Amino acid sequence: MKQMLKRLLATMTAAVLVSASVLAVAADEPGKGKTVRLAQSDSMGGNYVLTTITAEALKQLGYDVKVSTVNSTLFFQAAAQGDLDIAMDLNFPQRQPGFDKVKDKAQMVGKGSIQGGGYNGYLIDKKTADKYNITSLEQLKDPKIAGLFGKNGKAELINCDPGWSCGDVVEYQLDKFGLKDTITSVRGKYEALMFEVVAREKRGEPVFFYAWIPSWMTNALVPGKDVVWLPTPFDALPPNVPNAGSASIPGVPGCAGNADPCRMAMAVWNWNAVANNTFIAANPAVKALAEQISFSRETWSAWEKAISTGGGSDRKIRKMAEDWMNENKTTFDGWVAAAKNAG
Repeated sequence: MKQMLKRLLATMTAAVLVSASVLAVAADEPGKGKTVRLAQSDSMGGNYVLTTITAEALKQLGYDVKVSTVNSTLFFQAAAQGDLDIAMDLNFPQRQPGFDKVKDKAQMVGKGSIQGGGYNGYLIDKKTADKYNITSLEQLKDPKIAGLFGKNGKAELINCDPGWSCGDVVEYQLDKFGLKDTITSVRGKYEALMFEVVAREKRGEPVFFYAWIPSWMTNALVPGKDVVWLPTPFDALPPNVPNAGSASIPGVPGCAGNADPCRMAMAVWNWNAVANNTFIAANPAVKALAEQISFSRETWSAWEKAISTGGGSDRKIRKMAEDWMNENKTTFDGWVAAAKNAG
């Protein structure tokens, strides 16, 4: 009888130990045996580094990760249908109309991966701004001021690529602000035009362009040091561009005349994560991870500059991601640990 009890006790103890071991593995790898279909935009930039870092964190959670590159419209459709699970790099509010069509089947996760968000606006070189006391976009109604950035009393404004919605914002605002007579909007291949703008500024020549932060442009020409943001006279957005609130933003570094708040072209924007509802409900670890991942504007700008000036090969993207993870190991490990606890 005693032997039977001993054997029964040993069997029960072994079972408890196995169960505890299984639970420990499950807690350590909540994604074990699961696949995440992770999407990234077809517009390369620092968002590709974001995707690479996200994929590595998911792998450390035990997930098998499949990365697809698709445009935002196709992603929303695929996420709604359950063909893709999550993307980390949707630009909001620009993508709000597409998201609204599928928000019954997909959801935004977290508050965005740019700490404090990004902003868009008009910039001129600081040298000219200081010399002629230019502190607002509205001053370019004066042909004498506008002529500093072009010829025959008309400024040349480097605008976005044809087809980019930011270019439509600029065209709309030039009309609403009464600047069509003194500003010519130049729309071509934006990056090529901006390389020339950077070169001109370095030669000490006046420059006038539309840009956003974080980006390589505002890394190459730093607001407050090389250039200044020109405050706009009032909020104005075309009907097809979602309004995310006031364009009057506090604490903008490099705003002309040290204006605070600084009225930009539009309200703060961000890269946001969007996920299929069913997937995210079944994977709390992924949700917890996506809610945490964020980077400083300076980090984003550095990535954008490295990609725009030196190319964006898979190898280079991977190295930038690895460098960030090595230099910020405590932060990265903290994201993974919190995700494991949630899973």
